[in-house]
Amino acid sequence: MASTTVARSVLHKPKSRFSRYGWAPYIFVSPFFFLFSLFFLIPSLAALILSLFQWNGIGEITWMGLANYEFILNDSVFWQAVGNTFFYTSASILVIMPLSLILAVLLNAKSLRFATVWRAMYFTPIVVSTVATSLIFQILLNENSGLLNAPLIALGLEPINWLGDRAFVKIALIIVIGWRSFGLLTIYFLAGLQSIPAELYEAAEIDGANTTQRFFFVTIPLLKPIILFVSIIVMLGSIQVFDEPRILTGGGPANASISVVQYLYQRGFERLRFGFASSVGTILFLVVFVVSFIQLRFFGTFRADGDS
Repeated sequence: MASTTVARSVLHKPKSRFSRYGWAPYIFVSPFFFLFSLFFLIPSLAALILSLFQWNGIGEITWMGLANYEFILNDSVFWQAVGNTFFYTSASILVIMPLSLILAVLLNAKSLRFATVWRAMYFTPIVVSTVATSLIFQILLNENSGLLNAPLIALGLEPINWLGDRAFVKIALIIVIGWRSFGLLTIYFLAGLQSIPAELYEAAEIDGANTTQRFFFVTIPLLKPIILFVSIIVMLGSIQVFDEPRILTGGGPANASISVVQYLYQRGFERLRFGFASSVGTILFLVVFVVSFIQLRFFGTFRADGDS
């Protein structure tokens, strides 16, 4: 009797997940892992290995160890690029993001007429190429004939050298970056605002909350996931800014507008120091990873094992 029970239990033993589904699930998800390995994992590992060597792309590869990293940390131009990039990132998060949120609130107002037209108009700059945008602003910011200096010249005042003065060049670049990114960030915030139930605002209004209180105690808390997403997008875009300083100023004057990615480009593709450029890229990756992790922890959407 016991042997019959054992045999029956063996025959009716539940099949494992693999025996039930076979290779089919793994075949369907394999393209992602293949493309991820081909275009991210393998190049990242290759860049990490290359950062330990000196190579100009065609000649002999020379072992450098950590010498590339040591030179980077002792290079004043690198720290100048870090300072400029930090300025772009801070201005984007502290100025462009809040203004985009305010613009989204205005575009979401029920009393706004032709709302679709306004939203399309603000979103349009994102479809314009960065090169075209930079060339247009190169004309607008011209010291002698630019549109921004026209009122100053008409009043007999000294025009501002937006792209040639160390004190104004980073402000000019933030204007260009902001003009391009306002529309996209506004759309993100607008989508989040439209997902908030109107009943919550009505309940808050019945409780006596004014417009400002409804914004800070209803809108902001419920937009927390969108704010996290937008802040990460803005941070990544600002840290990797390249086109605007490259086209408008070339990193000048005197490296006053050079970004970290432009510093990497100059060392790698202009001076053919690919190992050195890979070292800069590795440092940039670590910085982005750490800052993104801090952002996720700050917003409380990611918790390590063991956290409550």
